[in-house]
Amino acid sequence: QVQLVESGGGLVQSGGSLTITCVNSGGVFELYDVGWHRQAPGLEREMVAEITSSGVTNYKDSIKGRFTMSRDNTKNTVTLQMNNLKPEDTAVYYCNAHRQGLTRGWNYWGQGTQVTVSS
Repeated sequence: QVQLVESGGGLVQSGGSLTITCVNSGGVFELYDVGWHRQAPGLEREMVAEITSSGVTNYKDSIKGRFTMSRDNTKNTVTLQMNNLKPEDTAVYYCNAHRQGLTRGWNYWGQGTQVTVSS
């Protein structure tokens, strides 16, 4: 079974960079589409980036050109490189892995990692 653990969050100044990582400890990771979602206080969780099982990436418009998502299936890892961070990027960032089979789907979440951007 997929088990996701995020790390790498922290406090950074506006304009700074941070890389967060999601490591999977079970399941066949390369079969899953993996996304990074974030949730700021008082707001709904939103997807910011996703990478499919075939390696295609999709990004939320507000982070295009600043964030880069990648995956290494040999290490069961996905990363989100975040550059030129802004205070509005402050949120808990969650890793999500999902896939759809013929008769059922699988959906897993990590526990989240806090990213705080100071102005």
